[in-house]
Amino acid sequence: MSRLTRRALAFGLAALPLPAFAQRAGAPALSAADKALVDRAAAYLQGLNEAKGRFVQTDPRGAVSRGQFYLKRPGKARFDYEPPSGLLVVSDGALVSIADSRLKTFESYPLQATPLSLFLARQIRLDRGVVISRVARHADGFSIVARDGRREAEGQITMTFADRPLALTGWTVTDAQGQSTRVQLSGFAPTSGLAASLFVLKDPRPKNVGRGKV
Repeated sequence: MSRLTRRALAFGLAALPLPAFAQRAGAPALSAADKALVDRAAAYLQGLNEAKGRFVQTDPRGAVSRGQFYLKRPGKARFDYEPPSGLLVVSDGALVSIADSRLKTFESYPLQATPLSLFLARQIRLDRGVVISRVARHADGFSIVARDGRREAEGQITMTFADRPLALTGWTVTDAQGQSTRVQLSGFAPTSGLAASLFVLKDPRPKNVGRGKV
């Protein structure tokens, strides 16, 4: 596993929705009802220009982290982890930066090299990229199980939606080794007027300290 993948899994970046819903060769055929739910979820995600809410992240070892999640499409997101985590993850539209105040580390990766790029794209595509393997209905909503058709060995994601009103309530990523990271959202809803400063994160370390690289 690459360092980027390890860091992404550790900080929940790989647990972000993959919204480019599409059927590719080898995927089970969706019923008309299932496809309607997939199309509805994709339209909802496309419509999230600005949104915020709280998150609870549970990693494969059972460790729990909490914080506030903000997004501003295209390109911008912020995971503001509460203490004692020490983590802050920000996408400014070009780079995804990860600052750890406890370890005094700072790393940046191109947005396009992370799963965030799929969720924060200007246009969420319905005709490429993701294999939908299952659509399940629940008492209060539905879930969609998907995997990235270009990197099949990296596992799958299960996105969960409330039905009335339609809202993303969380996601679970399961990697190729069967390890799962779960993110649950609460109070996640569209908003407006998010401050531009939320999506700016500069390296706080002295300039002679090396920056993280992919």
